[in-house]
Amino acid sequence: MNRFHFADRSSSPDSSRRRLLAGLGAGAALAWPGLSAFAQREGVQVGPPSRMSALAPPSDQVEAQAAQEYDKLLQDARSHNQLALPTHPQVVRLDYISRRLRPFASMWNARAANWQWEVNLIGADQINAFCMPGGKIVFYWGLLDKLKLTDAEVSMVMGHEMTHALREHAREQMGKQQATDIGLTAITSLFRLGDVAQQMAGMGQQLLSLKYSRDDENEADLVGLELAARAGYDPNAAVSLWNKMMNLANNGAPPALLSDHPSSPDRMANIERNIPDVLGLYERAPKPDCTFGPPGSPNNAACIAALNRDARQRSNEGFRDRGQ
Repeated sequence: MNRFHFADRSSSPDSSRRRLLAGLGAGAALAWPGLSAFAQREGVQVGPPSRMSALAPPSDQVEAQAAQEYDKLLQDARSHNQLALPTHPQVVRLDYISRRLRPFASMWNARAANWQWEVNLIGADQINAFCMPGGKIVFYWGLLDKLKLTDAEVSMVMGHEMTHALREHAREQMGKQQATDIGLTAITSLFRLGDVAQQMAGMGQQLLSLKYSRDDENEADLVGLELAARAGYDPNAAVSLWNKMMNLANNGAPPALLSDHPSSPDRMANIERNIPDVLGLYERAPKPDCTFGPPGSPNNAACIAALNRDARQRSNEGFRDRGQ
């Protein structure tokens, strides 16, 4: 993907563009109150969100479009008999883990407190998972089955994917594409005219095809690590998770997750370096009342029965019986 580079020379003809971006950055900071809190806090240190998201359509528009694309994906999975029922043991497991992580989401994005969170399982062999803007989560059967993920490892994947949504990495990448494809002059004109239709054109496809930057991936690693630790899951599971994925890749079956989330020794070292920063959070966190296991392992029948009852009672929260 092309990148938008800024010249360092103050006499450059692009200096006005740099001033525009600086102003956009200041506006983005105002839109994220309390960013100074990121400078001194317990947990990981990742800094403020990217200013490039200011060039993308507003958050509510992106989230609305993401919800539409999510529903289309689920409809397609259902039509191929691949959408797991809400009562499936692995869906119950995923929902339980997500509900442990969600209370800490608004620490990273105030909008998350009002998101209509969902988690679904698609019965395909693909080794993948994602969280769309607005809190729409999908796991694929292959990820749980082929890697035999523990609950803590699932929490690391989920925390990582949730972070992409919380830190609005999709909007950041859309902003970069806008800057690259049509130039800042056209963008400022577009926003001045308020032509929302043009901004929304192709957004759905963008949401399904965007590639995150290395910085985005590192940020998702670290914030996801903290979300899982605060939820009571051992942060050391991040290391075992990535080792499992790398072992699978080395055996000639690279996970789809690695194509979107490439690994490297530096990345692994960065995760290991930050584990001590969240160990205190993990040690003080209430631990899960329910433990599960990967497909094929004995199920925690009592937990599954109780959580299924809770799920039926939460029908007003948008957790719908989708059928297969």
